[in-house]
Amino acid sequence: MFKNRREAGKKLAIALERYKNKEDIIVLALPKGGIEVAFEVAKYLNAKFSLLIVRKLPFPDNPEAGFGAVAEDGSIYINKQSSQYLSKKEINDIIFAQKNEIKRRISILRNGEPLPDIINKTVILVDDGIAAGSTMRAAIMLCRKRGAKKIIAATPVAGRDIAEQINELSDELVILEMPYNFHAVAQVYANWYDVSDEEAIDLLSRL
Repeated sequence: MFKNRREAGKKLAIALERYKNKEDIIVLALPKGGIEVAFEVAKYLNAKFSLLIVRKLPFPDNPEAGFGAVAEDGSIYINKQSSQYLSKKEINDIIFAQKNEIKRRISILRNGEPLPDIINKTVILVDDGIAAGSTMRAAIMLCRKRGAKKIIAATPVAGRDIAEQINELSDELVILEMPYNFHAVAQVYANWYDVSDEEAIDLLSRL
């Protein structure tokens, strides 16, 4: 469906054209997969650009899957059905570990800088795809608490069921593709890879 994240970002930017050159817009990437997509969106819209650090809460025996997410302000979303087989101690230990990783990423990717002020701003939250939706949920929770005027969840691809759920939480949802048989974000990208810290820092330095 997409050659890479850059192409997906350019297409997503066009879908968001009505927000071009608006003063109150800020594009926040959900790192690290969303950074390159969000970079193209922010560049096209001529909007402020930063990172909102959020981490999936991974299962101990299957780190690729998760039962929730935590955002940098401590906002936590936990899927009760997915987490029911984990003890309270396991859940707390995983949250603690991911909060430490968030601190590391703020230090490295954002140079220790705080999240930009989003009070009364229109925030466009961008990821490279929405699978389970946990990280987007936690990001939306943070933006609500921080007083954003409008929250737009934007992504190149998502599953239909999750898209409906995210649509209820956000003020607007922009998705380019909702494949019928959607299991993982990687399946819609011809060139899929994990974004390194170095690549993320390079993109952030360009805007």
